[in-house]
Amino acid sequence: MRDIAIVSVARLPHVRCEPLLMDAEMMTGVLTECLEKANLQRQEVDFWCSGSTDYLSGLPFSFVHVLDAIGPWPPVYETHVEMDGAWALYEAWLKMQYEDLETAVIYCWGKESTPDDVRTVPTLQLDPYHVAPLGPDTVSIAALQARALLDSGRYTESDFAEVVVRARQHAASNEYAQLREPVTAEAVLNDKPIVDPLTRSMCCPVGDGCTAVLLASADAARDLCDKPVWIRGIEHRVEPHHLGLRDLTDSPSTRAAATAAHVHDGPIDFAEIYAPFAHQELILRDALGLPEDATINPSGGALCGHTLMVSGLERIGEAALRLQRGDGQRAVAHATSGPALQQNLVCVLEAE
Repeated sequence: MRDIAIVSVARLPHVRCEPLLMDAEMMTGVLTECLEKANLQRQEVDFWCSGSTDYLSGLPFSFVHVLDAIGPWPPVYETHVEMDGAWALYEAWLKMQYEDLETAVIYCWGKESTPDDVRTVPTLQLDPYHVAPLGPDTVSIAALQARALLDSGRYTESDFAEVVVRARQHAASNEYAQLREPVTAEAVLNDKPIVDPLTRSMCCPVGDGCTAVLLASADAARDLCDKPVWIRGIEHRVEPHHLGLRDLTDSPSTRAAATAAHVHDGPIDFAEIYAPFAHQELILRDALGLPEDATINPSGGALCGHTLMVSGLERIGEAALRLQRGDGQRAVAHATSGPALQQNLVCVLEAE
């Protein structure tokens, strides 16, 4: 297997909405920043891979419009996945294993301000025969999962609140987060309920954003930056999309992906976990088998800044940036997609 490294990362701060900013306009500056960090020109990039969803934009093949941000003339080697950008990174990493590519840019964007009700957009992927006709939204499905976790006796609502408190504390120094003000566990529990047992603070905020990551082979990585961050393992697994076919209080796909990505082959300094709801961080932490002394979501995580199609790749980017800054030697990044943690990707990163 070829050694592949993350060379640079760029992203926009999460914002509630940017109604006058088009998708390509959001991406242009971020892509420029990502390449400038590595002193690389657009025409020198061997491969481009993007992640997004047409359902947020309301346009078929909406990713074609964003190609304006990379300047697709002369023609570029490019592809797209209808998934979070973390899966675009997986595709680029896999492509670099089998083809003679030295560099790849992965980029993703999302505008949760575009749909009238963003909570109903992801539910279009539910089982069309038994679940979708019931009309649940994303928060209702998460609340169903949270209630099952409470009924299992493993965690309490106070445990959910502690996740939120810690996330806000970590996000206080993160300029890219939406929510940075500190909060107490009592305030979280007494916050406005969305769907029982989830309060507003236990749910991720709605926002617009985008992220870009530059990958490079071992031959190119050290020429492009002083501190490349190496991808030592990456894998993803999927579970049935029918909610009644799985135990919502567990995440076997995360556990399997973590094993395949060699999470437990060395110490873990911190983990960036994509948990849009507070209780999901507890499920994922157990499934990943993280050590007690590992810091969870030092950036604040998705509870403090969230954008559909972006937050998974952002977890990988955040972990890479922290390793470049010297905040640790080995880290885990996680991404999820689908209802109630249906699909999960695990990436192990190591500093130079």
